[in-house]
Amino acid sequence: MMSRLKSRTRTRTGHRPRRRTALLAVGALASGLLLVSPQSASAANLVQNPGFETAGPPGAADMPYCWEKSGWGDNDFSFTTVADAHSGGKAMKVELTRRVSGDRKALITESAACAPSVSVGKQYDLGLWYKSTTPDTSVTLFRHDTTAGWQYWTDLKTLDMAGTWTQASVRTPEVPAGTDRITWGVSVYGTGSVTTDDYTMDQVADPVPEPECTGTPAECANGRWDVLPTQNPVRSMHSVVLNNGKVLLIAGSGNSEEMFEAGTFTSAVYDPKKGTYKQIPTPDDMFCAGHVQLDDGRVLVMSGNKAYPAANGSHGYEGYKDSYVFDPVTETYSKTNDMNDGHWYPSATILGNGDVISFGGLREDSTGSVTAELWSDAEQKWLELWKVNQTWSYWGLYPSMILMQDGRLFYSGSHVFGNNIPGTGSAIYDYGANTVTSVSGLQRKDERDQSASVLLPPAQDQRVLTLGGGNIESNPEANRLTDIIDLKAPNPAYVAGPPIPQGTVDLGAGKVAQTGNQGKMYVSAVLLPDGKVLETGGGLHNRANPVFEASLYDPATNTFDPVAADPEARGYHSSAFLLPDGRVMATGDNPGNGSWNHNVSIYTPPYLLKGARPKITSVIDKEWVYGDTQRITVDRPIAKAELIRPAAVTHSSDPNQRYVDLPLSVDGNNVDLNVTSNPNLAPPGWYMLFAVDANGIPSVAEWVHLQGPSALAKASEETPSAHVHDFADGLKGKTTGPKKKTKSKQVSPTLAGCDRHYGSANICVPTAFPSDVKPTTASRCAWLKDNDYGRLKLNGKDDPLGLDRNGDGLACGKGDVRRG
Repeated sequence: MMSRLKSRTRTRTGHRPRRRTALLAVGALASGLLLVSPQSASAANLVQNPGFETAGPPGAADMPYCWEKSGWGDNDFSFTTVADAHSGGKAMKVELTRRVSGDRKALITESAACAPSVSVGKQYDLGLWYKSTTPDTSVTLFRHDTTAGWQYWTDLKTLDMAGTWTQASVRTPEVPAGTDRITWGVSVYGTGSVTTDDYTMDQVADPVPEPECTGTPAECANGRWDVLPTQNPVRSMHSVVLNNGKVLLIAGSGNSEEMFEAGTFTSAVYDPKKGTYKQIPTPDDMFCAGHVQLDDGRVLVMSGNKAYPAANGSHGYEGYKDSYVFDPVTETYSKTNDMNDGHWYPSATILGNGDVISFGGLREDSTGSVTAELWSDAEQKWLELWKVNQTWSYWGLYPSMILMQDGRLFYSGSHVFGNNIPGTGSAIYDYGANTVTSVSGLQRKDERDQSASVLLPPAQDQRVLTLGGGNIESNPEANRLTDIIDLKAPNPAYVAGPPIPQGTVDLGAGKVAQTGNQGKMYVSAVLLPDGKVLETGGGLHNRANPVFEASLYDPATNTFDPVAADPEARGYHSSAFLLPDGRVMATGDNPGNGSWNHNVSIYTPPYLLKGARPKITSVIDKEWVYGDTQRITVDRPIAKAELIRPAAVTHSSDPNQRYVDLPLSVDGNNVDLNVTSNPNLAPPGWYMLFAVDANGIPSVAEWVHLQGPSALAKASEETPSAHVHDFADGLKGKTTGPKKKTKSKQVSPTLAGCDRHYGSANICVPTAFPSDVKPTTASRCAWLKDNDYGRLKLNGKDDPLGLDRNGDGLACGKGDVRRG
């Protein structure tokens, strides 16, 4: 038994997903046969003793040669070599007669003598014959890292129940760097048995040669940005990709006090195919709300702006309790019940059962909300306060809460405005236990204001990248830091990643090269269908000094590759997101002088300049459930397929963004996609389905709907439950339970880093100027002039920054500078 393998299934998800096999719809195969070219165990085969015919040596725990017992948990089990074989005289039966947690599997022995050798970058087709009396099974894959040793890799597919011998196959992902061997077997994590025989493994043919470049050499290496001829008509800081391929752009008052006072609230729907915008009646000021797509494709929008800060400092921004749902079909908003508290700048994370949990933000009285909120998918409403677990913790503004594979939440440390939460700056929250455990390793945790965090591809790998950030209160130069955490580890901790590449920065007199440790905040991170991450946009200081830099991060190599930079400034209130055609759209910028960049940029990544794209020519069924096998047809060979959740991004934050691998079973241009059984890896909703060839060129996406089982399927008890592993089960950080119940957390009225004594509420004169600006009227006024602030009226009599030395009520006039 291997103690490191701890694959327990937790019941908190409450799902026993329906098993819908799209193969039956086409009638091509019977008895669950899964696209395997017949191959006997005696053919060229990398599996030793594939049919269990050779007995193991003495002391091998009654296991055949090159096979070992594996598993973990509280269960009663048996491993038996049986005579009921598919071929030959022996097969392996693994049975669980009682199970509380864990799994059991017969695994190819983890040794140099038995585990098949593999080559980096290659893929392998795995096959076996089986009979099963339980739906709770999974083909599970491990890899040997030449540095770190043996480790879990991924679950590849769920097997249908089968009373007769049935053949199954699945293709591995590309072998990661540093891997020299793999091993695999069938995990049994429910009561019942699986009998297997005649395992096969063979290498997939080498990919096609690199295609010819279809652009300029620079474009093929670095991609291309184009600024669209039509501007975004609204001052939107919220971008939500809809399941019809359009984009909802929410502005509310657009950070304009004048629009707020006039009751002018706006949204627009952008159609990328037509290049057109449709403005949408918007019932409330959704400026700095929270948002997430529900499992039916509608958009839940929570809270927003009830009031702008008072110039006299009596109150800051105020968050209202209102909540709305946007319908992509009718393109209208409808009101839901109210939240329990106000939440200006709330988080929004969809859970594996379709519920939405929200934390943080500012209340109606400008204090910090300590109230957790839960939207019930079943009841279609915000639950009453007493029905929601509370820790009475203040998580800050837009705290990045990422759903883990076991249903817990990882707070990455990315947030908005000023210092991070106390302690280490990142944590794991267990809603069921109602505990918060600190996570170590985040560098300069109080300078991760408007950093970006993203669950790296694929979601099954459970790694998070956090990059960049600053602090609008102290206003240092934004940093180049990146941190990576592996949430599969028993005690996950951040480790430093490679620094963000440097580009150019506009310090007020045009672009100059970044120097020293200059990095960026307001950074956007976008998952791409080739499995890389585009980071783009940003600024060096609080709503000032745009940074022009973009790069592609490769999770496989842990490296950044600088690419073409967006020619438009993309700082505060900007966003970037993936379109269904594989391009990236970027919009917005709202510097401290109150102006707004209405230009829209489109990035064409290098993978779209490599020649013809693969096409998904058919999708048999667009309604998917967990544990499914779904068939598509393609016009030429592909190397991988994935689901990418559409963006719902604001303020560098989109904690629901994820890329879910779909292991392949391939027969020519017919491809069966194996869908995870775990809804925590892919929460219910609409996803973009991409097929990607061996050169990393993606298809245009098809939309598919992933959801839980029907009531009839649940009742059949023939559908798989989620295969949930016990990653992060040895946490050593400080763990705390609920705090003493409190109403709120006091926060400064200037938490946005703006001194409201000067100009209107949409103007942000920084409370702390960059360090190279001397604390004199002349130096401060020169900086404001370089950053196009214009004439600033003094609000009231107080002049804390000394900008109105002559007392005429206008900051930085000629008399003020002469006196300063």
